[in-house]
Amino acid sequence: MDPQPWQWPEQTWRAHVDAVRAGRRLVPPAWPGGARVAVALSFDSDHETIPLRDGETSPGRLAQGEYGARVGAGRVLELLAEYGIPATFFMPAVSALLHPAEAKDYASGPHEIGVHGWIHERNTLLSEADERELVRRSLDTLAELTGTRPVGIRTPSWDFSSSTLDIVRELGFAYDSSLMADDEPYEIVARGEPTGLVEIPVDWIRDDAPYFTMDRYGSVRPYTRPRDVLEIWTDEFDAAYRAGGVFQLTLHPHVIGHRSRLVVLRELIDHIRAHGDVWFTTHAELATAVRDTPGGTP
Repeated sequence: MDPQPWQWPEQTWRAHVDAVRAGRRLVPPAWPGGARVAVALSFDSDHETIPLRDGETSPGRLAQGEYGARVGAGRVLELLAEYGIPATFFMPAVSALLHPAEAKDYASGPHEIGVHGWIHERNTLLSEADERELVRRSLDTLAELTGTRPVGIRTPSWDFSSSTLDIVRELGFAYDSSLMADDEPYEIVARGEPTGLVEIPVDWIRDDAPYFTMDRYGSVRPYTRPRDVLEIWTDEFDAAYRAGGVFQLTLHPHVIGHRSRLVVLRELIDHIRAHGDVWFTTHAELATAVRDTPGGTP
């Protein structure tokens, strides 16, 4: 029997902690155009891949995901176009294969498409070889479908296996957006060594799924009113504005794309745009802007 964590020698628990850490904070002295705050909106276009990943093939479960492609994504793109706002869309390759025109829309104009796994697999359950193959296949598939090779990755379940960081670096990604060690971008450190890889951190607070997801056979139920979520996200933006940092938000077309929820997103954008000194940016542009930040804080 393996030792219990409380039986680990210091060398063991330190090795786990030090494998992937947050290095210097990457917030430049000024944002492009003299903006006080950077706003990076992202959308994870998972669509049908969540039930498919779990082997759930009933029309009902797949229809929940199809809503994102059929209705939600179009509404999101129309809203962004209305305001002239760029965004980043992280898309599983299977989702892109099911909806190739949508993937091309994400990679065109002011927007960016990023890797989000093959079929929204749980990467921490994969062997190193399988994880590497799926990330490479996902990258190649998006590049072939859209004509644009993604530079960013968001792991499907916001986690790293013991192999993920090495795979991400090996495949030449410029940034990751899966970890949660800061409110602001930072450089990832691997086993004490800076990697040069920019992390644009996420958090469940700034994600629509925990507030609105519904599973009628399980314990997952929506428990927060959309306008209560608007208050949380508004407070998050206001704090980022005061700090001169980054407000990053993760949304899903099949979740936020419903009418009453899209109203909330519109009101949030109106609140943000009421501040004149805001830089709306893609994750890729944000990573470029912060990469060469001098100094920084650990």
